[in-house]
Amino acid sequence: MRPQIIAPDKTRAALDDLRATLERRCAVSSHMLCPIEFTSALLGMCAAESCGKCTPCRVGLSQLKSLIDNVLDGTADIKTIDLIARTARNIYLSADCAIGYGAAQMAMEAVSAFRDDFEHHVQLGCCGLSRESAIPCTAQCPAGVDIPGYLALVRAKRYTDAVRLIRKDNPLTVVCGLVCEHPCELACRRSMVDDPLNIRGIKRYAAEHMEADYRPEIAPSTGKNIAVVGGGPAGLSVAYYLALMGHTPTIFEQRQALGGMLRYGIPAYRLPRERLDQEIQWLLDCGVRATCDVSIGQDITLDDLRRDFDAVYLAIGAHSDRKLNIDGEDAEGVISAVEMLRRMGENDQWDFFGQDIVVVGGGNVAMDVARTAVRLGARRVTIVYRRRMIDMTAQPEEITGAIEEGCVLMELSAPLRVETKEGKVAGLRVKPQIVGALDSRRPQVSDADAAEIVLPCDKVLVAVGQGIDSRVLDASGISVARGRIVTTNDVEIPGLSGLFAGGDCVSGPATVIRAVAAGKEAAVAIDAYLGFDHQIIEEIDIPLEQGATLPSCARSNMVERDALTRGNDFALIEEGLTEEEAIQEASRCLRCDRFGFAAFRGGRVASCQK
Repeated sequence: MRPQIIAPDKTRAALDDLRATLERRCAVSSHMLCPIEFTSALLGMCAAESCGKCTPCRVGLSQLKSLIDNVLDGTADIKTIDLIARTARNIYLSADCAIGYGAAQMAMEAVSAFRDDFEHHVQLGCCGLSRESAIPCTAQCPAGVDIPGYLALVRAKRYTDAVRLIRKDNPLTVVCGLVCEHPCELACRRSMVDDPLNIRGIKRYAAEHMEADYRPEIAPSTGKNIAVVGGGPAGLSVAYYLALMGHTPTIFEQRQALGGMLRYGIPAYRLPRERLDQEIQWLLDCGVRATCDVSIGQDITLDDLRRDFDAVYLAIGAHSDRKLNIDGEDAEGVISAVEMLRRMGENDQWDFFGQDIVVVGGGNVAMDVARTAVRLGARRVTIVYRRRMIDMTAQPEEITGAIEEGCVLMELSAPLRVETKEGKVAGLRVKPQIVGALDSRRPQVSDADAAEIVLPCDKVLVAVGQGIDSRVLDASGISVARGRIVTTNDVEIPGLSGLFAGGDCVSGPATVIRAVAAGKEAAVAIDAYLGFDHQIIEEIDIPLEQGATLPSCARSNMVERDALTRGNDFALIEEGLTEEEAIQEASRCLRCDRFGFAAFRGGRVASCQK
């Protein structure tokens, strides 16, 4: 038989285009789509892929889709839902390949997760969703910022109005323009056309090009005083919104300056201190009081705050480091990432000149300390991570930036112990790993059949997680589970009336925008507890939509300074968009606040609303 080369033809190219289009649409599909309709569509696609060799796949998937379609068409009853679950399980156990048992597993999970939606279709013949499909980018933003609205304002060159609209839901506009993880961009429907919008870049441009300063509308004074413990993003946000509601918030901060992990956790090359200080001062000028260098439990107690204030909000953050729990980690030269970045925030720089540094961890904090070590003169920086690079929780641009600046990434390597000499760090011994089954969408790892490796080094920087210091909380009767404060759904601490908590101390270490969302949620809860129902409203005229038919246009990305140059200083590494790029990016918005809402089976009639 002659060797054969299969060359792509027009049919194969067209199919590849269809597949790529499907992938883009799935990636940006709204979370408010009818889950039953979505499950049926996916089953149909899986059935079309079946080779037909086994009965469970060839016949079963079609029957399973038919049963789900009966639910959608209103011809099913409650027993049908259980039949769907049993049919899916039988296919899962008997199908020969992943096309069959993977699709069946998906159907089983759908019945389990969306049981209420199945029952609503059966009983009322329509979807159980109570409101229209959410705007994808706004729904994906933890703080619920009106993204299409401020993009339209930027397009109209009304930058102050854009910032006003953003700060209605997120007071840290300057900060988030620089360091937000931008989950909104993952849901941008523009991906169906070409590339998602550079939403963070547009936000940054608006914040840096406001035409004039402004002050938001502040409600009449209520005479209520609220103590906020912690001056990080959650504490600053709750204090800001409480001030707008007419209350008097006072922040009690343990350290010398406000900012929390913004100041003591994010390096200056990502968030310049002068810009952070300017934004914090703007918040203070809106009616927020602050007292620094105050330690709860030493200078003042929680009981004192509960007695002297009408409500108390705990936003103490997660400033305690977690240990590796390996031999030798107490040696001189083992430094926690939290401690290192805290000292940097206090302008107390380390001296790593000419040293070999090993960083343990795979999150954004690990990348921050690795890139900081480069700027502190380290000769060699090695990042050790026990999974693969693709499994790292750090932002891809942070990983890429670290590698560009000279850091060496050593993946699939688990720390075994710190090698010491005369009580000081001499190296880190690691064991190669091999990936296995997925666990929470990341693979488990186990020891590989390979020899241990010793990495000679002068310092080991540990960035494997953070927690809260619960000693003061235990003394006050506050429940702590798994290193987090236990709260009710309305962020109030059970059994302690008027005491609320949020941010990292409740959720665990999270991002800036999630801390902002926690503060915003707490402000509403505290306002209700005090007997009020204030609304934060910004009357801003949003420009009309430009229409949904737009020519293809690629995304304008922000660029970073040359790696060889930026690795020598702590100046801001990222350059913002030009006005031309910002306006063009904003013009690419499809205005999903006006177009593209999903249509639900059964319609949005009054009888079908919950």
